[in-house]
Amino acid sequence: MAVQLLARLRVNICTIYTSTHVNAKDTLSRLFSSAGITVNGSNAWDIQVHNEHFYTQVLATGSLGLGESYMSNWWDSPRLDEFFHHLLRGELDTKAHKSLAIQGEILFSRLFNRQNPASAYRNAVKHYDLGNDLFTQMLDRRMVYTCGFWKNAQSLNEAQEYKLDLSCRKLQLKPGMHVLDIGCGWGSFAKYAAEKYQVKVTGITLSKEQAELGRQLCKGLPVDIQLMDYRQLGGQYDAIASLGMFEHVGLKNYRIYMQTVFNCLRDEGLFLLHTIGSNHSTAYIDPWINKYIFPHSLLPSIRQIGKAIEGLFVMEHWENFSTDYDKTLSAWFTNFSSNWNKLKAKYDDTFYRMWKYYLLSCAGSFRARKNQLWQLVLSRKGVEGGYRFS
Repeated sequence: MAVQLLARLRVNICTIYTSTHVNAKDTLSRLFSSAGITVNGSNAWDIQVHNEHFYTQVLATGSLGLGESYMSNWWDSPRLDEFFHHLLRGELDTKAHKSLAIQGEILFSRLFNRQNPASAYRNAVKHYDLGNDLFTQMLDRRMVYTCGFWKNAQSLNEAQEYKLDLSCRKLQLKPGMHVLDIGCGWGSFAKYAAEKYQVKVTGITLSKEQAELGRQLCKGLPVDIQLMDYRQLGGQYDAIASLGMFEHVGLKNYRIYMQTVFNCLRDEGLFLLHTIGSNHSTAYIDPWINKYIFPHSLLPSIRQIGKAIEGLFVMEHWENFSTDYDKTLSAWFTNFSSNWNKLKAKYDDTFYRMWKYYLLSCAGSFRARKNQLWQLVLSRKGVEGGYRFS
């Protein structure tokens, strides 16, 4: 009797297990189909599923499960960037299930400051201290880890130089100025501005790896790279730039950040803010990006930036370069993939898939116009006679 009951129980469990997977597969396949994606289809943006657990994991944990199952080699796509382009243009991200864990993370982000000084340092270390070897093989010759501007550019090197020069021109730099670079990375902007515009630059970063290599790259120039949180800043500067750092500030710190910049900028100075932006105001980032790439980062919306600068700055200029980031991320992946043989002794195959997923999913997101890339020029009092740059 006991044996018969156990056998019946096994049958029931198997039936439920099989039914769950069949229903999950059917549900997810229909969702993908609504975005023009076919499971095990022949188009470059279709996906090939290698493990049937993929369906239940993605339905249960949404974006996090999609990324983790890719890292585990449960599925693939010939063109991961195009897969995400289709997925996001089809707005499947708005239909994604938010697990209780993710809902808890969202609530925690609203209640607590996930980017306080101690947390900000830990967040920066996880990504930017991965290893200078990785970024050297992936980036352009100047080590610029922000969006390049591709107007008239034929290569990543040219796109990044054009971006750096445009940024300097927007700030109206003149010889002898003292410029502050918040989130200076490996000193690419500081080095370019010092060389081409004969200015003195103070750069700050939270990454020891960036600071060490940046000092080497800027040796002999009037560039001082310091390991420092922006909340520690003092003094005044003729111009301030922040390229690709505001994404790490966090909603609860936006006003503090802007107040700090305001206090450090001379009355006639200009502030250039270069940041990825979101179409919607939120308090959290994509859960997979949050866990594996940029912990506790946040993409600001127009409304959130506006609220942070209100009563402090005058908006002089706002420009969108979002489609340029698609090209930049694709170029970074080409470099990363081409140079993988130089890196694989240190980074394993799971890291390769994680990094590929990061770069190409973000490229697809910019292509789908879900993410934006903004450059803002702000002044303290308003430029007398109006702001112009050439």
